Amino acid sequence: MASTSSATASSDPELDLIKQIRTYEVAIAELGSLSSSRTVYQKNGHLFFRTSIQKATSSEEKQLDQAKAKLEKLNSQ
Repeated sequence: MASTSSATASSDPELDLIKQIRTYEVAIAELGSLSSSRTVYQKNGHLFFRTSIQKATSSEEKQLDQAKAKLEKLNSQ
């Protein structure tokens, strides 16, 4: 029965977008707490690539903005 309830929960696009937005916000906060000399790994597809904190933060902010735009579009319908 757990599989049917999880399938129902994942079919709600608004809930999924809210979860994605929270994930991006947490990632940005975690990146902001690291020292500037530290390198981080960013997932691209199924692979992780080494990058700077600034580039990773920029990418997460871009994804956050896109998710917020999708949520606004969904709410306006």
